[in-house]
Amino acid sequence: MTALGLPEGVTACLFDLDGVLTPTALIHAQAWKRVFDDFLRARSVQTGEAFKPFDEVHDYDEYVDGKPRADGVRSFLESRRITLPEASVNKLAERKDALFVELIHSHGVAPYPGSLTYVRAVRAASLKTAVVSSSKNCTEVLRAAGMDGLLDAQVDGNVAQARRLTGKPAPDTYLEAARMLGVEASQAAVFEDALVGVAAGRAGKFGFVVGVDRAGQAQALREHGAEVVVHDLADLLARP
Repeated sequence: MTALGLPEGVTACLFDLDGVLTPTALIHAQAWKRVFDDFLRARSVQTGEAFKPFDEVHDYDEYVDGKPRADGVRSFLESRRITLPEASVNKLAERKDALFVELIHSHGVAPYPGSLTYVRAVRAASLKTAVVSSSKNCTEVLRAAGMDGLLDAQVDGNVAQARRLTGKPAPDTYLEAARMLGVEASQAAVFEDALVGVAAGRAGKFGFVVGVDRAGQAQALREHGAEVVVHDLADLLARP
């Protein structure tokens, strides 16, 4: 292992954004809860079904975390046995996006201190860096967190849509980031807090997959493909 806690031969680090570099996963969860609770509450009035609110921890982690917005909507609604027309799915996804931007502007964004320390150490070691996120607001979040100058490449929801890349748990977005950096998957490490993101790292046969446990799901991260699990990226700097 190198001083960065990575195997020899890893020359690039591919970081998820929300929950790995910035604590914006919490803001995403808040936005999803408002959108889904409003929808479910209105549906309960119409159908007479009991209102069961969206759970910001379990439902977020299981159904929407790391996925493109529309896929997240479909996944959560399927868990409640609800099917909607595509136009309605997109409307819920767009509402969530608007709420997320509002929350970003009202609360601001700061990077995880340990993540900032680690990314700077990676760059000081001359490794290449990229951010890989399903969010279409990736640029805005990075700029607000003061990290926009620390990544050599960016594959976000806009890039994925333009290049028709399948979202996580498929490895396509991570593979595209490696391609942009000019490295093979075996030369790149993936850093993820989402189960679907860790699964994407394993599916893409990347050189190393790091699970970042922000939600008490260390075992699940390992089961989905993480080779090591840390609570903070800076923990990797202390590994033997």
